[in-house]
Amino acid sequence: MPSVMPSVIDTDYLVVGSGATGLAFADTLLDETDAHVTIVDRHGKPGGHWNDAYPFVTLHQPSAFYGVNSTELGTGRKDTTGLNRGLYELASGPEISGYYDRLVSSRLVPSGRVSYHPMCEYEGEGRFRSLLSGAVTQVQVRRRVVDATYNSPSVPSTHTPSFAVAPGVHLVPPNALPGLWSRQQPPPSRFTVLGAGKTAMDTCVWLVQAGADPDAITWVVPRDSWLINRVTTQPAPEFFDEVIGGQADQMAAFAEATSTEDLFLRLEACGALTRVDRERTPGMFHLATVAPGEVEVLRRIRDVVRLGRVRALEAGRMVLDDGEVAVPPDTLFVDCTASAVRRRPVQPVFQGDRIVLQMVRLPQPAFSAALIAWVEAHRDDEEEKNRLCGPVAFPHNLDDYAGATMTTMWNQFHWSQDRELRRWIRHSRLDGFGRLVAGVDRDDEHRQAVLARYREQAVAAMGNLPRLAGVAAS
Repeated sequence: MPSVMPSVIDTDYLVVGSGATGLAFADTLLDETDAHVTIVDRHGKPGGHWNDAYPFVTLHQPSAFYGVNSTELGTGRKDTTGLNRGLYELASGPEISGYYDRLVSSRLVPSGRVSYHPMCEYEGEGRFRSLLSGAVTQVQVRRRVVDATYNSPSVPSTHTPSFAVAPGVHLVPPNALPGLWSRQQPPPSRFTVLGAGKTAMDTCVWLVQAGADPDAITWVVPRDSWLINRVTTQPAPEFFDEVIGGQADQMAAFAEATSTEDLFLRLEACGALTRVDRERTPGMFHLATVAPGEVEVLRRIRDVVRLGRVRALEAGRMVLDDGEVAVPPDTLFVDCTASAVRRRPVQPVFQGDRIVLQMVRLPQPAFSAALIAWVEAHRDDEEEKNRLCGPVAFPHNLDDYAGATMTTMWNQFHWSQDRELRRWIRHSRLDGFGRLVAGVDRDDEHRQAVLARYREQAVAAMGNLPRLAGVAAS
């Protein structure tokens, strides 16, 4: 049978991945250039990992600065009920999936300058293959290939557990929990949630809120975690002191800390961070953000197992790094052990005919991708582009945080020296806080004093961060 020649298409930018970063990049590029963009993704709909997320997932931080630059997400309201009461709304997973679907079908593709190819696997060298027909398409890329998958998260529904599971053991991802009614069986006598990250926290909170007895939940926590206080992430004037004043407090912590441990205790003392168990010193910080009410729910779960990671699930017992735990035979294990961010080294964002999307401001991947697109559109020299877009390494342990913050602050300093970029950031909905600062009245003595304190402490922080990062690395 003769081989079928691949079809050939032309484009300026081939974006691999239609998740949060790929779409934020394409959206900004559409506004800032006249380029044509081709988007390829293995999912059937846009949104990347949101297609695979558990049904009760929400954003960690307000909808107001998530998504893409051109299109508002949510209504801008505060929640009046629930654990997020009094804080700005958090989009649900289905809401985010619908947002991205509408973005592609109502804005990007109708522009005539974006082609979208779902259910396709990118094979490299400008070639992708349909997962349904096997048909191959060769893309002639005039400018750059954009890798929007380099820091793609792993999610429970698609990852493979790293531990052994014996026959007869009931293990499910959190996605399965809302459908337990369909099993037509008595509820399990114990829910055992595996993992200490935000997915596990969401799962524990959902179980309690949905009616599970907190005393019927076991939570396996290999490492306790520091958590961002969501109150400090609210992009509205009534939270100015908590947000900008809080930033000044954080800069003071970076300026005065003598070690990683001292830094995190100072960040807790100023209200920037919190922890579930006040008697335990956390060993992890993955930037998870919580409302105070969520922490209170998590504290109701008293059966917390701290024996390291799970090695095997067997009939009647869990085997962990540092011991074994007996479990009822009908225990339902919930696997929340997928790593939110894979451990990958940073690399230059701009690499000749290739762009590798990475965070340039912690912890905002969508804003970072949009800013990279703006730099690509308005700057020609690759060295200058990479100077403006220094990649920020995700902090996989506590010692990484000082270095990640230092890179973020250096990037922000470079942006502040570029008038056009500074203007774009101030008007970007993804920035979240530029308009909050820009809106301060010159005659408002209190808020001007807060801003002055922030600037003063930021300078002091930059003086101490290299030492903190160096001590952590030594």
